[in-house]
Amino acid sequence: MLRTDALDYDLPPHLIAAHPAAVRDASRMMVLERSGRIAAHARSRDLPEFLRPGDALILNDSRVIPARFAARRCDTGGRLEGLFLRTPGDPLLAAVLLRPGSRTRVGLEYRIESRDGEMTDSRFTIVEHEGDQWLVRLDGAPSWREVLEIAGHAPLPPYILSRRRREGDVHLDVPEDRERYQTVYAGPEGAVAAPTAGLHFTADLLAACRGRGLSEGFVTLHVGAGTFKPVETEYVEEHLMHDEWYSVPRSTLSLLRRTRDAGGRIVAVGTTAVRTLESLADPLPTEDESGSTRLLITPGCRIRHVDGLLTNFHLPRSTLMALVAAFIGTDALLAAYREAVARSYRFYSYGDCMLILP
Repeated sequence: MLRTDALDYDLPPHLIAAHPAAVRDASRMMVLERSGRIAAHARSRDLPEFLRPGDALILNDSRVIPARFAARRCDTGGRLEGLFLRTPGDPLLAAVLLRPGSRTRVGLEYRIESRDGEMTDSRFTIVEHEGDQWLVRLDGAPSWREVLEIAGHAPLPPYILSRRRREGDVHLDVPEDRERYQTVYAGPEGAVAAPTAGLHFTADLLAACRGRGLSEGFVTLHVGAGTFKPVETEYVEEHLMHDEWYSVPRSTLSLLRRTRDAGGRIVAVGTTAVRTLESLADPLPTEDESGSTRLLITPGCRIRHVDGLLTNFHLPRSTLMALVAAFIGTDALLAAYREAVARSYRFYSYGDCMLILP
């Protein structure tokens, strides 16, 4: 069992990246061996140099929807922020997170703001409350998806919004976020958080990987809001994971088998790609595979389908850190994070990355 406080570390607030790097593939990249030894400090555009011809990159192509929105109470004008999670069948219904939730209740009606802060004609009424989620019904618009396309903001994580507000920026996002909080290869939409390791890729970097003799395959895992949920239990293994829907096409399954048979290595781009692949059976299925996963990966778990990992620097006491520790061990992970702080690496979703070599 892994104590949650074993994944704690000190991070100066100025190292939280409030904005993306000027160029996607110019972000810094710490290169580690599975032993935990730091092998190099490089840039994400250098990724092909550290891999071998015949290796395969597996990327999560989930597309982020503009899930964050703002609204005002129709009676008092009180403002709240919301995060769209999903529609439970009916396109007029949505499960959402609301902040501040303490100021709302079932039956209240709200009017949605446009991206520039003006009032739209779209209204919703709160119809149910369970746990930290609210069920709301939309009035005056065809569907939640259409409303979000007009009024939704990029669903930036709370730590980015908090950092921007501390710097005096009161906007939920800026136009660059709708491009940069999205991978260049995004496909099926459904995520309310980006698979952030993929944000370092450009079309040129993908071409350079192919030129190096690397193959690429795609999986889809729609990242949910639970990815930001802190671990509050004493031991990480006691944490209740959130459901996330995933899909793996037959072409990617075939690539995985061919790579293994030829002696190549599987390198997952991001923790979501790891969780998707490790949710698969062993031996691998032969046909398209889809379902939902609550897989929690911690040190001591056997990693069956992945050899290497490209990942960002994650929040302390998080399941994401626990997953990375399953590759290199907790002590080596914390040592790498201390080195990253000492060298002023940028942390979290818009930050730098580390490559764990196979």
